[in-house]
Amino acid sequence: MCSEMFRSGMFKKEFRRQLLVTLSAILITLCHGIGLGWLSPMLPQLQSSRETPVDFVIDVHESSWLGAMLSLGALTGNFLFSCIMNRFGRKAALYGLALPNTCIWFLFYFAESIEMLYVARVCAGLTGGGMSLVLPIFIGEIADRSIRGRLCSFFNLAINLGILLGFIISSHVPYHVIPCAVVALPLSYLLLATRYPETPQQLLRWGREEDSKRSLKFYCNCDGPSPTRESLYAYQKQFEEMRESLQQQAKSSCTVGLSMADFCNKRALKAIVTGVTLMICYIFTGTFSFINYMSNIFERVHTQLDPNTNTIIIGAVQIVGTLASIYLVDRYGRKILLIISCVGSALGTGAFGLYAFYGEETDADLSAFSAWLPVTIMAFIIFLANVGIISVAMVVLVEVLPQRIRAVATSACLACLSCFSFVALKSFPLMMEFLGLAATMWGCSAVSTLCLFYVVVFVEETKAKSMNY
Repeated sequence: MCSEMFRSGMFKKEFRRQLLVTLSAILITLCHGIGLGWLSPMLPQLQSSRETPVDFVIDVHESSWLGAMLSLGALTGNFLFSCIMNRFGRKAALYGLALPNTCIWFLFYFAESIEMLYVARVCAGLTGGGMSLVLPIFIGEIADRSIRGRLCSFFNLAINLGILLGFIISSHVPYHVIPCAVVALPLSYLLLATRYPETPQQLLRWGREEDSKRSLKFYCNCDGPSPTRESLYAYQKQFEEMRESLQQQAKSSCTVGLSMADFCNKRALKAIVTGVTLMICYIFTGTFSFINYMSNIFERVHTQLDPNTNTIIIGAVQIVGTLASIYLVDRYGRKILLIISCVGSALGTGAFGLYAFYGEETDADLSAFSAWLPVTIMAFIIFLANVGIISVAMVVLVEVLPQRIRAVATSACLACLSCFSFVALKSFPLMMEFLGLAATMWGCSAVSTLCLFYVVVFVEETKAKSMNY
């Protein structure tokens, strides 16, 4: 599978710069992933008076707020970076992502109270909310439609790689050493972001046609002294299609700005409902909460392996799942991966809830299974979630929305995502504490089943769909 993936279209010469720019842009998602992964192994330490690396200890209610603060920042980041992107362009928004991510590591290092950790998590949310909006649109606009799904999937690959690094680092590296090492990454990202141009679509919207042509030539890798005839033909065809699409949008609009009619037509409403449903699927199937509270989950089922070791294993499984998604998404389409992912999530969380029920509510001896079964079930859940729900949902969100409302509607859907994630992250540790892990898992299984029904009945395949309509 890996050898075929590396011979695939995204490594062709004409797509090389699209790949390299994508890898440069997603460095910020790697930084964000490290910040997300930092919490899970660190939380039990912060809750222990003997192991805490700082001058304070937190309880379960403060832990839930520490998790939920990420979502408050994400909600703000959605709207802030939407305004920046629409007013100043995609590149300005990319530059802005580096600031809050850099602040995270200074706040972690100098934390003297739980409030400073709260602010750090808000900054992490600002980065996450902004990049979830900006990067899929940026990558979608620079990428050829034949490789767009795979390049967008690198977004989740970088987050998951960062989460794995965060799991490992916060489990084995001293607390105050981590920020000193990681802070160099957002600064490197900022430097790399100066090396590539604004998207051609955005430049054309501003009326800068010559700059748009140069930008498109850059991303098509045909701006050298002797481009091939085939590459020039492909560039000209793509530019004409892009220009005609924007001209048609301008003619069909009675006003310069957006109106309610742009959102209230049948196509737009169906796309927005699909986007919101995908956000529900993304959060309430449980995977996002599992990642933030993974070590606590494994502590509650009394695994024989160290909870942090289990957490690191799950972090590695995330990467395998995302690689599988990159391989599959442009070959077999988005819808089938979402269906498989929802089925796997429903079955996996139901099975984990059953194991937790016997472990928490009965006297059953699970010692023969505790070393391998919980981590195996969780790995199954996380793998299939990353094959579909986690990796593909954002791709479908950008592709299903009409171009005229794409930026605003994506921002609105991501705002819903932030609200949903706040509810999930705030309630998950409390539900584990007061309802039990089994009931919490079964609730996630029920949501997965409902999302499966919606995907099967209402979600359309968006593979190879033009981004200009």
